[in-house]
Amino acid sequence: MKTIAVCGIFVALVLALFSAACAPGPNVAEKTADAEGRISGFWKGLWHGLISPVTFIISLFTKNVRFYEVHNNGGWYNFGFVLGAGLFLGGGILGRKKKR
Repeated sequence: MKTIAVCGIFVALVLALFSAACAPGPNVAEKTADAEGRISGFWKGLWHGLISPVTFIISLFTKNVRFYEVHNNGGWYNFGFVLGAGLFLGGGILGRKKKR
């Protein structure tokens, strides 16, 4: 019984460390302008979220297209991106359940 508890604690610790290692780092380009002097906001984030499946596939094959705009204004861009991706991918918590 004691070995099961020790193994459980060990597995939980390994999973916690693995999860922490997968966390993204800071975005040093946030709230800084790009080469044209623009910073992406909510509407750009919404658009990028809507087209995210297409840009993801394109970004796998080219270095000129990025999946996520790093020159953004922070929380509002992130909110727009998640909202746009959720709208495209089925609505998330706002989606309807299918009728049987």
